[in-house]
Amino acid sequence: MAWEIVVGIEAHTQLLTKSKMFSGASTAFGAAPNSQASAVDIALPGVLPVVNAAAVEMAVKFGLAIGGEINRRSVFARKNYFYPDLPKGYQISQYELPIVKGGSLTIVLPEGEKAIRLTRAHLEEDAGKSLHEDFHGMTGIDLNRAGTPLLEIVSEPDLRGAKEAVAYARAMHALVRWIGICDGNMQEGSFRCDANVSVSKAGDATLGTRCEIKNLNSFLFMEQAIEFEARRQIEILEVGGSISQETRLYDPDKGETRSMRSKEDAQDYRYFPDPDLLPLVVSEAMLSNAKASLPELPAARRRKLVTVYSLTPAQANLLTCSIETSSFAIAAFEGAPQGRWPDIANWITGPLSAKLNESRLDISASRMPPEQLRRLAQKVEDGTLSGKMVKEVIDAVWAGAGGVDQVIAKRGLRQISDSGAIGKIVDEILAKNPRQVEDYRAGKDRAFNSLVGQVMKATQGKANPAQVNEILKAKLGR
Repeated sequence: MAWEIVVGIEAHTQLLTKSKMFSGASTAFGAAPNSQASAVDIALPGVLPVVNAAAVEMAVKFGLAIGGEINRRSVFARKNYFYPDLPKGYQISQYELPIVKGGSLTIVLPEGEKAIRLTRAHLEEDAGKSLHEDFHGMTGIDLNRAGTPLLEIVSEPDLRGAKEAVAYARAMHALVRWIGICDGNMQEGSFRCDANVSVSKAGDATLGTRCEIKNLNSFLFMEQAIEFEARRQIEILEVGGSISQETRLYDPDKGETRSMRSKEDAQDYRYFPDPDLLPLVVSEAMLSNAKASLPELPAARRRKLVTVYSLTPAQANLLTCSIETSSFAIAAFEGAPQGRWPDIANWITGPLSAKLNESRLDISASRMPPEQLRRLAQKVEDGTLSGKMVKEVIDAVWAGAGGVDQVIAKRGLRQISDSGAIGKIVDEILAKNPRQVEDYRAGKDRAFNSLVGQVMKATQGKANPAQVNEILKAKLGR
């Protein structure tokens, strides 16, 4: 029986504000437990929440970026549930009237682009954190995170399978960083996702019963969790069982999901408008400021990289993983030979990316700046360097051996493009390998590749490969 895996994602994005959603307490990460929990955050009697305007502006900015409808009037609600790290006994969130409605996010898949519909994005405050590992036989509560502003972004169940879900999560992670509303630090919990997973018979428009996998803070874990959960549900259904709607956790050590609690529906939370907060009104000025502050968005930047800079869609997708990477690439393209733009893109996503990962550096701190990549492209274009020499030059520049020109001079990396010099070496190789010459003339093309390899070896890889091929063919006469 063929099954279809259906996934919807709830992304919890911590907004890049200096203070919390409804108080002036700091949102800085890493402070001593409970040192950043104000009277408002811990719900002392008599305190009143005040909305953080910066968080609202960021939510509006996001809504514009995904083409959603900005509700000019939205309402905060109390979501009631009881958990040790929720000091009020309720969470201030939005329910019936969120700040953003609809919109979509385009993801790039091997077979092409796919638009994923968004249901909503709403503002809310985060809960605290339970510390299970720090106390033997006990659980500690740290309320530093309580009240931190979140934008919860809910997708429609448009994703099919784990790989599409991960592509969506990566695209959303890139977007919120791109527009400057979240730092995207998954290790610190700034960006985390819940995945709603169900399975149904292929072609059946009726969705199956979903299970929610909470707090996935790694793209790898998300893929593993969804794949396991889908298999678990399929195995149950294939023996005639039924799926219980529930919340589950993923255990990366065991590679499995396990039940956490039965899944609540909206009525279980007893939502009602928060009596301490007036309706939230987005002014015309706030809307205009948000529009003016939006950079060129990833989809538009991808189109530009393909249409203006002649890159493939795959290259453009890799370069738009962050606004910093795409801006770095465009800076390298400007002034470089046009025919070498795709090469520069490959250098950035290949050897340069490897160096950045090894050194744990962002591209903004690259030891090989855009102007050196331009120079490298010019040296390949004018025949000074072969493609095989590029990585050696990048490694040397990264290690501090100087710029591209200095490395070429110090290491004698100049490509041999003198036809006479190459011709002499070719003559020597042909004289030493009469059997391979006969094989090639007899129609065995592999012999030609062997001869090319020997010429390149004799020149320590410095001969111009195109000229080597041309001269060999001329001398072999076939």
